Amino acid sequence: MLYNIKVRVFKCYIAYFQRFMIFGRQKKVRKKQPQFVDLYLQYLDIRKKITTFVVDMKRIAVFLFSCMLLQAGYADDVLTGTSLSGDGWRGLDLGTPHMITSVGWNPLSTTTAELGIFEGANSPDFLDAIPLYMHDGTSVANQMNYATVQCSRGFRYVRYLKSELKGEYKIQALEFRGTAGAGDDSHLPQLTNLPTVVIHTVNNQAPYDKEHEIDCYISIISNNGTKLLADTATIRERGNASRTFPKKPYRIKFAHKQQVLGSPAKAKKWTLINNYGDKTLMRNQLAFELSRRFGMPYTPFCTYVDVVLNGDYKGTYQLCDQIEVRKKRVDITEMTPQDNSGEALTGGYLFEVDAYAGDEPNQNGVFYSGNGTPVSIKSPDEDSITTQQKNYISSQYNQMENGNGWKQKLNLNTFLRHFLVGEVSGNTDTYWSVYMYKHRSNDTMYVGPCWDFDLAFDNDQRTYPVNNKTDYIYRSGGSCAGYMQSLVDKIVVYDAGAKQQLASLWANIRQSGFTEESMLDYIDEQAQLLNESQRLNFIRWKILSQRVHQNPSARGSYQAEVDVVRTYMRNRIPWMDNKLGFDTTALDIEAVKEQPKAEKILINGQLQIRRNGAVYSPEGQLIAK
Repeated sequence: MLYNIKVRVFKCYIAYFQRFMIFGRQKKVRKKQPQFVDLYLQYLDIRKKITTFVVDMKRIAVFLFSCMLLQAGYADDVLTGTSLSGDGWRGLDLGTPHMITSVGWNPLSTTTAELGIFEGANSPDFLDAIPLYMHDGTSVANQMNYATVQCSRGFRYVRYLKSELKGEYKIQALEFRGTAGAGDDSHLPQLTNLPTVVIHTVNNQAPYDKEHEIDCYISIISNNGTKLLADTATIRERGNASRTFPKKPYRIKFAHKQQVLGSPAKAKKWTLINNYGDKTLMRNQLAFELSRRFGMPYTPFCTYVDVVLNGDYKGTYQLCDQIEVRKKRVDITEMTPQDNSGEALTGGYLFEVDAYAGDEPNQNGVFYSGNGTPVSIKSPDEDSITTQQKNYISSQYNQMENGNGWKQKLNLNTFLRHFLVGEVSGNTDTYWSVYMYKHRSNDTMYVGPCWDFDLAFDNDQRTYPVNNKTDYIYRSGGSCAGYMQSLVDKIVVYDAGAKQQLASLWANIRQSGFTEESMLDYIDEQAQLLNESQRLNFIRWKILSQRVHQNPSARGSYQAEVDVVRTYMRNRIPWMDNKLGFDTTALDIEAVKEQPKAEKILINGQLQIRRNGAVYSPEGQLIAK
């Protein structure tokens, strides 16, 4: 560390200091003379730098002294207890709770040290364990390595778990230091600046399919370790193609309704999106930002998190709403099995045009339109839907899809806004999976929410580069389930009124401040927010130099992957302007320039981000408008 000190700069500071000592004594006289003003300002600047340097040196000295104490054994006592071990872990039963202040480990020279986790728990099965520290591969082999732990809770049981990475990491010696006491939850460790989601399943069982719910305990640590949400829950896998990746997506269900990480909805069910093939880790969030800016009635809540499952770091995820009927989600009437006639039969219904509908194990909630479109009814679900309800919604859908039925049965406003989100993002799968819903006592079907954008923003080799195409993505290699391409064609290609409404909607969006610059700023904000976590994610999943899923290329670094999205977005908006006939000279340039950029603010002592009249947390959560 001392070698990194800029010695020559320091000597220069000293020389300046000596030079200005005489000048400083006479500054009261000389500072009033114009020829000495610049020199006096230099003197003040140099004095400030010297003060800062001295403070930094004091901090370095304190740090080095602390390390010497720790190495020499003069810090908190080395804790002893009954040895514990299991599959892939070693630990101690300390007998009573202790607040851990540091951990030590001695790795073998023949192994790679990456992402091993130290945990503390008060349950002997470690179901309530949380991470104390995770090393990232910077350990020195064949000697003790130490790390400070900042955790106010006391633990009886402590352990070290090896990572599931290839090239197993073996420990010759472990050490825990601390003081006796139960402590409290005022400050718990967080792996990065993102919230840490810790999941431990009963008997350490890994989720293995979409049907079987596994009992677990979940702890979510946020706000720099000062906030904790903990509850019993269940976990299972989710998704379709994403389930085939080594980094799995999950659906979690708390035992009690929770308002997670500042989410609008209070609910039991939540999703953990894996973003394995999206190496920017942000494409879904970018699409949700388009959804918000384009005025969709409901945009799913979504925030970045680090996930640890059974002591293994799984990487950067997005914790999102489960798409379901609920206040602050899809807010329609929830049906019961008794709603089989009259007005009650008319809704509400939540359903999805779903190319994977035929793979559902229970086909009771699935129907196919007369044109062959697969539809999966989400609410009422397959276990509670009645024959009358299924027949009603399938009849309504067929009326909408056939001929010009969409003019009476489809809400054109939400359809066009959803269409723009898909096209601006260049999403290959816009019409492979489409959520729709229907209110009670309303014959209209609404489109939304937007969902599933891991292949968007130039991330699909089958359609890359999207901006080189002359037609919409859904007509130029995009994936469409059943009759969807023909349905969309009828609206945005062949209907003059709908085309005019689409062009007017785009013009309104552009004139409201939606610009390339505003989206590039948002992309940069997300990249900065993800920076700590993405580094760990790509230690865990070494794929930056590999093509996975439908990647058109492997760029080799996180920033290079982000640059793909930046370049795409910079070119996509002008492409849409040209396609929809928007004259950019009609833009109020001054008004666009005056659109406020993101600014950091303090609210009740907490750092927040204000952008376009809305307030977000540092994790990207919408707090207020």
